[in-house]
Amino acid sequence: MTGMRLDHLSYACGPEGCRATVERLSTLLGAEFVDGGVHPRFGTVNHILPLENDRYIEVVDVLDHPASDKAPFGQAVRARKELGGGWLGWVVAVRDMERMEQRLGRQAVPGNRHRPDGVNLTWRQIGVKGLIADPQLPFFIHWDDLGEHPSVGGKGIKLTALEIAGDPVRVTDWIGHPADHLLNDLDVAWVGPNGQPGLNAAVFDTPNGIVRL
Repeated sequence: MTGMRLDHLSYACGPEGCRATVERLSTLLGAEFVDGGVHPRFGTVNHILPLENDRYIEVVDVLDHPASDKAPFGQAVRARKELGGGWLGWVVAVRDMERMEQRLGRQAVPGNRHRPDGVNLTWRQIGVKGLIADPQLPFFIHWDDLGEHPSVGGKGIKLTALEIAGDPVRVTDWIGHPADHLLNDLDVAWVGPNGQPGLNAAVFDTPNGIVRL
């Protein structure tokens, strides 16, 4: 399947709270995150740091709201927060969501986020249950308006490497496209999961130098 790219990385707030997590990461990366707003369908809230190459980091927290108990994304964020926070996963943008729906045998769910500036971002996503079952797997997103993509304005910070506890063959089977091709502009280390599979670390070229999170 073509028309796929690494879109963003999701980082779950820890027990110290979202503000403290965002401030810590901002200090490490040498740039301020912006308030992204609320995901009303998922019962979550995020802060955004645009990166170069049309990518971004989101720091996401779960709200005390019924939606977070029902929506898979809210469940995933809550579970990661209860484990102490950290990398939740990686997200792949797809051009053809209908084809991905056919591939996975399920329907994408609509998502939206009310930004503080009044803009309502909309998209469709699929595969969060796969992430919950096997955290090495990405989920998939299709943006309705790329002109409002959260990476807009990103400069000075570049994602350069990922360390994923998992098996590239398993990930390739999930996405229907060679995992290493999808990430070919990054240094990717696939390591044997010593316990939980998933996104272990990401490396960034920042105003503070090379930073590994």
